Amino acid sequence: MNTILACWIGFTDIKASKDNSDIGLGPIAQAVASREYDEICLISDLQSGDTESYTQWIKSKTKSPIKVYQEKLSGPTVFSEIYESAVRVVEDIKKRHKEDINLTFHISPGTPHMAAVWIILSKTRFPAEIIESSLKYGVRTASIPFDISADFIPDLLRKSDRNLERIAAGFSSDAQEFSDIIHRSDTMTRVVVKARRIAPRSIPVLIEGESGTGKELFARAIHKASPRKEKPFVAINCGAIPVELVESEFFGHEKGAFTGASSSRIGHFEAAHEGTVFLDEIGELPKDMQVKLLRILQEGEVKKIGTTITRKVDVRVIAATNRNLIEEVAAGSFRNDLFYRLAVAVIKLPPLRERQGDISLLIDQFLSRINQEGVNEPGYRHKKISASAKNIMLQHAWPGNVRELQNTLTRAAVWSLDEVLDDEDIREALLQVPERGHGVENILNRSIEQGLDLPQVIKTVAVHYLERGLSECHGNKTQAAKKLGLTSYQTLSNWLKKYGLE
Repeated sequence: MNTILACWIGFTDIKASKDNSDIGLGPIAQAVASREYDEICLISDLQSGDTESYTQWIKSKTKSPIKVYQEKLSGPTVFSEIYESAVRVVEDIKKRHKEDINLTFHISPGTPHMAAVWIILSKTRFPAEIIESSLKYGVRTASIPFDISADFIPDLLRKSDRNLERIAAGFSSDAQEFSDIIHRSDTMTRVVVKARRIAPRSIPVLIEGESGTGKELFARAIHKASPRKEKPFVAINCGAIPVELVESEFFGHEKGAFTGASSSRIGHFEAAHEGTVFLDEIGELPKDMQVKLLRILQEGEVKKIGTTITRKVDVRVIAATNRNLIEEVAAGSFRNDLFYRLAVAVIKLPPLRERQGDISLLIDQFLSRINQEGVNEPGYRHKKISASAKNIMLQHAWPGNVRELQNTLTRAAVWSLDEVLDDEDIREALLQVPERGHGVENILNRSIEQGLDLPQVIKTVAVHYLERGLSECHGNKTQAAKKLGLTSYQTLSNWLKKYGLE
């Protein structure tokens, strides 16, 4: 496993390379003299001449290969630019080194702003050892006494030219219809831009995403941003309607059309005339109803049960599913022709674990909302969340996505008698995901007479124990790595990424 040192070149380092009589070797040379690294990555925003002369000097102090990244900053204290430069460098390091690596960030060279960014990255996006150096104490691992990542992550990703981005995207101002979609990550921003693009048009939309990612929230926002916004929005959960009642619910029925039809009623499609029908969990729709839905999309008319009269309806259909519909089509459980009718505009909502930077924002927004709603409740105390408790939430996998996060915060706020939600409050509020029951034991005892998929068996076993390790250690990667016999939390992170758990 390669150990990589990353740091900025500071003015003290430059001075030390020219005259070290008073200040010694400087932070970087002091670090490379005391420890061995497989690669030293230096980031410089200095003049190219200073960078080149320092690089030649430091090469004489170490046998380790040196990689230099020249980054342009408008100033050495501009957090957003420092953050973006550091992320670019670390991502390049990880890309070049395919195998497991141990990252070390040196916080002594450069400005305090550069040091703060290294600390934030080490606690959140790129787990790493933090070192510092001085003439008096030498080189040592820096001890961060609290989870700085949770309370003090600045809004580094928010660009200063949002107005230019809106103009480039064709929007004159923020759309209030999408204001309930809380986000700041680039991933979600791209999704919102797509949704805003298609909102004014009446084309069908298919929204795909795991449970709890906000599919109905997006559907309502698209409706509100469309010319149909003053007309009805009718939401139908296709998986919650008994099979025998689906046709009646969709199209309505006449009195006496079937047992129990004591009166005539219109269906959801007719009720949504000139508005929007939202078909949630479209993948649950029975095959015979898929045929009838296709007819509506093709012909724009419905027929009640118990009559031969058809009625014209003008509706926009937005469908949603937590399944992969194209796989359902391949398996023969969903009609090919209906899929392509619905999938004119496809929006894929990312799971919360892929929304870099959104979890902290969501926690703040939801807790503020919970406090507002609790103002008039007897005995309710305004709640805050501690840095360490917030960090537990940042490290959680959130299989239930945004819905699970919101419910967890609500439970913690209701159960806690204190003003500050601490680690224990959050751990008690988190739902423990049951272990996968098809059982590792059954897998290990499987016969190989007819052959088996060994890579899949290895993946199943690895996922089983990785999830258990994280769960039992409450998301603490260092502890989980020890329990699982892995060399470091960085190795654990690589395993998690390999099997899609991070």
